[in-house]
Amino acid sequence: MNQTRVFLIFAWLMVAVLLWMEWGRDKAAPATAPVAAQTQGPLPAAGAVPGATVPHAPGSAPAPATAQAAAGAPRVTVTTDVLRLVLDGGTVLDAELLQFPQTKDDGSPPVRLLTEEATHPYRAVSGWTSQDKSMPVPEANGFTLVGDARTFELAKGQNELQIPFVWNGPNGVSIRRTYTVSRNEYAVKIKDEVINAGTTPWNGYVYRTLDRTPTILSRSMTNPDSFSFNGATWFDAEKKYQRRAFKDYLEDGPLNQQVTGGWIAMLQHHFFTAWIPQADQAANYALSQHDGRDQIQATGPAFTVAPGQQVSSEARLWVGPKLVNQIAKEDVPGLDRVVDYSRFSLMAIIGQGLFWVLNQVHKVVNNWGWAIVGLVILLKLVLYPLSAAQYKSGAKMRRFQPRIAQLKERYGDDRQKFQTAMMELYKKEKINPMGGCLPILIQMPIFFALYWVLVESVELRQAPWFGWIQDLTARDPYFILPVINVAVMWATQKLTPAPGMDPMQAKMMQMMPLIFGVMMAFMPSGLVLYWVVNGGLGLLQQWWMTKRHGSDPVPATAAPANKK
Repeated sequence: MNQTRVFLIFAWLMVAVLLWMEWGRDKAAPATAPVAAQTQGPLPAAGAVPGATVPHAPGSAPAPATAQAAAGAPRVTVTTDVLRLVLDGGTVLDAELLQFPQTKDDGSPPVRLLTEEATHPYRAVSGWTSQDKSMPVPEANGFTLVGDARTFELAKGQNELQIPFVWNGPNGVSIRRTYTVSRNEYAVKIKDEVINAGTTPWNGYVYRTLDRTPTILSRSMTNPDSFSFNGATWFDAEKKYQRRAFKDYLEDGPLNQQVTGGWIAMLQHHFFTAWIPQADQAANYALSQHDGRDQIQATGPAFTVAPGQQVSSEARLWVGPKLVNQIAKEDVPGLDRVVDYSRFSLMAIIGQGLFWVLNQVHKVVNNWGWAIVGLVILLKLVLYPLSAAQYKSGAKMRRFQPRIAQLKERYGDDRQKFQTAMMELYKKEKINPMGGCLPILIQMPIFFALYWVLVESVELRQAPWFGWIQDLTARDPYFILPVINVAVMWATQKLTPAPGMDPMQAKMMQMMPLIFGVMMAFMPSGLVLYWVVNGGLGLLQQWWMTKRHGSDPVPATAAPANKK
């Protein structure tokens, strides 16, 4: 397989894959009509948890999140250095990410992840319920704020802030709920302590829900938000990372999966929310829909608290960006998969590795654009043996193109004899026809994994390179990098003559730089920067290898040679 044909196949394959991805996004646009309400109660427990059990099919599921902001529930505003939250005892109603402006314009408001906006409400809810309908329990709006303060702010030099709530039942049972926020952290800790000071046992179980009306995204290559996965994800030790897009939320059923030590989350481009229950307490995970809103819920464990006894249940609520280093600090198995490079484990591993290298380079150069350049250089060094073999094989095949053309003319339409003679020539001259194909096939997964790294990494969001590139996750505003990419591809073609190519192939090859230029015009500028630097270094390497290994073509009239 000659070098030009390999490049042609690779180029068209890339175009086909990217067009398929775009078609899939258009086809997957969520419907605007509300979905009929569906609910699902928790499943029976598969085993006991110390001091607790998972509920056994209660008469009704936990109350839907629509009623959580009921009148009378006290609201407070909590501000840290990274978050501003509006919450009552059981629901985080509003969350602003103070270090992430919506745009690069001066005075741009911060990203609002959780919101009460009527068009797309999005909230995190936690309450208690019971299998015994006569048992008093605190729904999410049943907690009362302790004290008169309605505003809490992390003071200078203060590292932690606690907001206490309480529910007092009529039978001597009380539940103390404490929200804890910390400096430079997006994980909010919620601890519930159930204290039975009455004379009869109390039973109940906790539920934690993420509830939202999905935003309808503009599905186009010019909208980076539509590139990333939007939907619910969850993790357990057995089935690992799983996900369900909003567009087909209940297509595979309402889930009903019992998990210990997992988490549930809702993902979007660059940001996510997640409930991380206490690692040693079991819960039942379920998906549901209510009036057009999608929900994912962790229900359990169930507790039976004897008189004079108390139990507790803790969870963390992440409300923030997909910052790899911050997520790693939570030390939660599988939580790094919310940075969703791919649903396929191998591609995700490659993506995580590439980001790790990118992050290490960034620590040195302190600029994400130059970090991409550094990553390309490192990849070129690692892959140099493969690419050197590729260019050497291509140079050798170009040298023998006149001989191959002679064989083609000699055998005419007898393709079998032509193929036999050509393979004999390859064997005598020690030419590997696949030498140019294998290196490209190996590099393809790296390219696609890097595509998702650059699209998904919030670290690159609104990050400048220099000059006109002020956001590496947005397209080049002046199309300078795509034009440079066209020039590099054109120069590469001129440096790679292909004698004997049929006219149709020649025309297709001439169109390739322009096709890639148009396609790259709408890609994130960070990806185009990678492609330009990679292509430029490849052009220099090919020039050097051609100069080093190239020689005059073997004349077609020469006798078959037995030596190189």
